[in-house]
Parts: sequence; structure tokens; C-alpha cells
Amino acid sequence: MGRYDTDPLAGPPGSWKVPPNGRTVPVPVELGLVVEDVSTGFVGEIVDYEHDTVTLEDRRLVRRGFALGPGFWIDGKPVELVRPRPRPDGRPARTTSGSIAVPRRRARVARASRILVEGRHDAELVEKVWGDDLRVEGVVVEYLGGIDDLPALVAEYRPARGRRVGVLVDHLVVGSKEHRLADEVARGPFAADVLVVGHPFIDIWAAVRPERLGRQAWPDVPRGTSWKHGVCAELGWPHADQADIARAWQRILRLVGDYKDLEPTLLAPVEQLIDFVTAAPGDG
Repeated sequence: MGRYDTDPLAGPPGSWKVPPNGRTVPVPVELGLVVEDVSTGFVGEIVDYEHDTVTLEDRRLVRRGFALGPGFWIDGKPVELVRPRPRPDGRPARTTSGSIAVPRRRARVARASRILVEGRHDAELVEKVWGDDLRVEGVVVEYLGGIDDLPALVAEYRPARGRRVGVLVDHLVVGSKEHRLADEVARGPFAADVLVVGHPFIDIWAAVRPERLGRQAWPDVPRGTSWKHGVCAELGWPHADQADIARAWQRILRLVGDYKDLEPTLLAPVEQLIDFVTAAPGDG
């Protein structure tokens, strides 16, 4: 028989027409889903979806956009990425913060009011969970790179009616440096239009529930050791330089799907800030 020793018609009727990896099946877009673009070989997690495109992020944190449709693989099987299905139970869709989702529309023009956070990681976490709400409300989040100069920064911004400033502070506990700075702002000339709130965690990383990392609690880092480096060391992650710390944070951030992955002691302050900076002039 030679090269004809296999009978292509020996299987079930029609089986010879089935591609070796199976037929393409439709798969609704879902944040966190890992797919491969067949034409380029780019493999990444879906981190954003807008209209008819998705954004993938690979393990090196490189992002690329692709059009919805066929031409993707999931676990070696061909799929067609399609728009998410509406909820079958008829209940309103929810954003990642838990609020009722507003139908897709252009983001509102940014307000003069702002929410300020300490660092880039804080800003990225707030964006991931509250981003949809912030765009609907036209609120911009800016990071400060620390709050040692908070009273001066507030004075420079000159808050006023319709131009409020909300500040989210790490480790806002009685007796801390952060608490002293918050008190100074609260007693200052712009107190009526500035709100400083915070959470008790030493760093925003710890606002992510430790169960998402498969732990009962975040590591106990000895005093005098950089907390983030100590955490990475305890978890067995690289921590030699800032690039390692940045990759560790992205690894943690990917574990956050919505507000349920965060500690309640972060949720309330952020919601409070959003309410404060979006209040109509004259409101309390």
C-alpha cells in the first residue's frame, strides 16, 4: 500500500473533513482569558475590550490590539472571539466595582476635580476596578510618587467649589506620618474642598486578598526590610531590582478580577472619594 496504507474514509462518515485541531467555535470575550493570535503567534491575556477589538498582554507585559473574529487559539483549539453575551437572567450587568454598568458610550469630559493616589501601583489598581465608573463620571486619577509634600501639593492645586481634590493614602493609621499630614490638610485653608482618606495597609499590594495568592495572610516582613522586596523574597519571586518589583506587581494585579478580590477596607475609601469629587457644587 505504501503511502496509501491509511484509508481516509475508514472513520465515521464525514470525519475526514474535520480539521486536525477541530472546527472553530465562538468564544465570548472575557477579561483574563489567554488566547493566541494564529497569524503572529502572539500569546497573551485579554486585558481590555473596546468595540470590535481586544488588547492582549503577554508575559513580558507587552500589549497588542487585535480585531474580534476568527484566527485565535485557546489551548491549541481554533476559536472565534465574539462580543460578550448579554446576561441570560435579565439582571443589569455590573462593572468590576460592583456598580450597575452604563451602556457603552464615550467617556465624559474630565472634571476639574481629581483623585490623587500615592503611587503608580495604587493608580493601576484603582483603574482596574473602578475604571469604568471613573470614565462615566469624568474623574481623572493621578499619582504623586509619595505624599511627603501633600500640604504644599494641595495648596498648589488650590481646590475650590467644582474643583475638589480627593486623596487616597496608604497606611493611614493614628500616629503615623500619613495621619499627621492628613490632619494638616484637614486644618488648612482648603479643607472644605479636600478629602483625605486611606486604608490601614502598609502598601496597596496588601489590599488584594491574600487568598488570591493561595495564602491565608500576606508575609510578615521584618522591620527595616523593604516591604515589597520582603514579600517577593517570601513568595520566592525575583526581587533584585525595580524591574522585578514591577513584574511582581503585574503578577498580583492580574489576580484581581473585580472588587471581590480586594479587602473591604479599601473599597469604602475609594467609593467615598468618588462621591466627594463628583458631588455638585454646594453639596456636602
